[in-house]
Amino acid sequence: MTEELNEKNINEKKKKSELREIVEVVGIALVLAFLIKTFVVGNYWIPSESMLPTIEVNDKVVVTNFSYWLDGPERGDVVVFHYPLDPKKDYIKRCIGEPGEVIEFKDSKLYVNGTLVEEPYLPVGLEFDDFGPVMVPEGSYFMCGDNRNHSSDSRSWGFVEKKHIIGKAQFIYWPFDRWGTL
Repeated sequence: MTEELNEKNINEKKKKSELREIVEVVGIALVLAFLIKTFVVGNYWIPSESMLPTIEVNDKVVVTNFSYWLDGPERGDVVVFHYPLDPKKDYIKRCIGEPGEVIEFKDSKLYVNGTLVEEPYLPVGLEFDDFGPVMVPEGSYFMCGDNRNHSSDSRSWGFVEKKHIIGKAQFIYWPFDRWGTL
């Protein structure tokens, strides 16, 4: 009888040990997932046409959150950031101007510090209003959508401070037929 009780106690301890192990594994997995999502990569769904033709409506993109820990975005980077007028919303736009640069749109072309900048990612034949010149303040960036006529961007709501930048969009992962780097 004592042997049966000992075996019963051993089985109960095994079950508790297995349950504890499962809880620990699930807990660690949740903490790791949170840390990876917060500090390493995130995924974002694109609800608007502001980045056409580069990113289409309903595309999903992967963003590296650590891309700008040491330096800020460079001209041409596709960047995810907190919308300056409502930081609860996230926006995705292309970095057009870096701190200290003078930005001007004239005859549907971008000029930085008076020099024409080629923008091969823009829709063919796109025409948009003149803007500027404006100087990008230190610690801030000028962001524009590729589809300039259908984009709420720095031309209307101003500059994006570095503290609002989440990360660099790296590639489209959904839908599969649009998979590719940005």
